[in-house]
Amino acid sequence: MYVVGESPPREAATRRRGDVVFQGLARAASLLIMLALAGVAIFLGLEGLPAITASSEQLGADNVVLYVWPLLFGTILAALLALLVATPLSIALALIISHYAPRRMSRPIGYVIDLLAAVPSVVYGLWGIQFFGPRLVPLYEWLEDNLGFLPFFEGPASSTGRTILTASLVLAIMALPIITAICREVFAQTPVLEQEAALALGATRWEMIRLTVLPYSRSGIVSAVMLGLGRALGETMAVAMVLSATGVVTFNLISSVNPSTIAANVALKFPEATGIQVNILIFSGLVLFLVTFLVNFLGRWIGSRGQVKGAR
Repeated sequence: MYVVGESPPREAATRRRGDVVFQGLARAASLLIMLALAGVAIFLGLEGLPAITASSEQLGADNVVLYVWPLLFGTILAALLALLVATPLSIALALIISHYAPRRMSRPIGYVIDLLAAVPSVVYGLWGIQFFGPRLVPLYEWLEDNLGFLPFFEGPASSTGRTILTASLVLAIMALPIITAICREVFAQTPVLEQEAALALGATRWEMIRLTVLPYSRSGIVSAVMLGLGRALGETMAVAMVLSATGVVTFNLISSVNPSTIAANVALKFPEATGIQVNILIFSGLVLFLVTFLVNFLGRWIGSRGQVKGAR
């Protein structure tokens, strides 16, 4: 301690000086990130602007909206199908790690799930096209024979397994570690006293989770799902390798006639594109940039809103 009016100890002054330096560096880093993001948006906007006035011969469609729409449809369809599979699996895995599995098992399971995020997308693509897809062909044939009256499974079933459903399942595996990791951390932050109170009142473990953990973690779960959606929307190589795309708009999930995605279309056509074709691809990239940015921004906003409510 020091008397009022005297200079503070040198250690306290140094610590305060370090806080100021760190604060300045953090602000500079955030400003740099914002400038880089703005630079990307400006570049995509300027380079994609000529695509608006491109002719139908250059676009392969009447206008740029009709060119981008099938790609945007395929992008959203594949991402939503991936979330339908990944979300319940991720929440279940997060609950197993945080509340069900013993510690000696929960940590290795968590490490394995986290390692899935480190696998390159090209490896997922090779696995999907060489191993996973062909083994789904009997399932697709069964779906066509038994559920062919539905537009999702009307067929004809693909003989190679390279369908929008296969690509979506691969995307689900790629988004699973992101959603699981965030949900696991959110579940672990649930107040222990509330969980113990529920158990003391006679609730089973699942009832305790349903009454305390899930309501407390609702915003975190939504944020995790939105971030997983952003991951699925922007995936390129795995989708480009697995999907047999024809650029159509269809809800048929098991046919070899599939919609393409924006990222896969850019990856496949950009090396051979010249002139206005490059601007068209950049314009489609701008659309994907805006969609991904809005999804991630919404996820972060929901997560921060939940943290504010939890603090109150």
